[in-house]
Amino acid sequence: MKFTKMHGIGNDYVYVNCTENEIDDPSALAVKVSDRHFGIGSDGLILIRKSDKADFMMDMYNADGSRGKMCGNGIRCVGKYVYDHGLTDKKIITVETLSGIKTLNLTIKPVDEVEGYKEVHNNGYVVSQVTVNMGAPVFEPEKVPVLMSEGYVAGKISNILEINPIKNFGINPEEKVVLGMGIILDREYYSGTCVSMGNPHCIVFVDRVDDYPVDKIGPMFETNRLFPDRVNTEFVEVVDETHVKMRVWERGSGETMACGTGACATVVACILNKKTQDEITVSLLGGDLRIRWDRDQNAVFMTGPATTVFEGEY
Repeated sequence: MKFTKMHGIGNDYVYVNCTENEIDDPSALAVKVSDRHFGIGSDGLILIRKSDKADFMMDMYNADGSRGKMCGNGIRCVGKYVYDHGLTDKKIITVETLSGIKTLNLTIKPVDEVEGYKEVHNNGYVVSQVTVNMGAPVFEPEKVPVLMSEGYVAGKISNILEINPIKNFGINPEEKVVLGMGIILDREYYSGTCVSMGNPHCIVFVDRVDDYPVDKIGPMFETNRLFPDRVNTEFVEVVDETHVKMRVWERGSGETMACGTGACATVVACILNKKTQDEITVSLLGGDLRIRWDRDQNAVFMTGPATTVFEGEY
């Protein structure tokens, strides 16, 4: 099997071109290739397939073999892969995912100006960064999903327009959002905002993120009964109204260097909680992403790099 190792600010995946070949058991393969001691080493496996709805399809599997719906850093690398390998010459492409079709705007440069593996297949130009329309955030508890069990969650469900009446969000004015969801883990109280960006996220604001015990707290969120599909948890420190720092515990993969959907969910949560502007920089362990919530369109846009590490055969 030929593969390409790629990463988006440290969120790394093994990529396989399945437009002509098929993988028999991608879930089992994801576990094997993701092992950082006995495999290739990655946060998961992403298969690039043909689509009858879009230019391509992204089929992703986490390091534990579970299937993922969407990955913001992963889909940027899909855009880089299909352009750099000559599968398309378009600079705006669509990619089908289990959470809908996403539109990618590719920024290309001569290969010598771009960091990473240097073999190219498309006239000496490669993708340096990608802007992805990640679509609309989802707030309704049953769609995130999060269980608002009376007596278990000291939750707060608020009307979005009541939270921020200054500007119309461009969405259903009756839609509700979970803010200040209280949960007790190991006798400690936590408060989070729940958002789906095609996969479930719980954003928790902390005073200092650098030395926060993500490896201890993250698994307790992921497997808590409040989240029937498990959950990705973002621990966020607000630096100022234009900049936040974030660490993430991803369901099925543990703490990763970055999470694109998590960064998008974080910015939405920051705006809802009146902590930042609508376009900010999110600093993750692997690097920075630029995230903007266009509330007139009700769409979240993510801009960041995509890097090829190496290619090989497994």
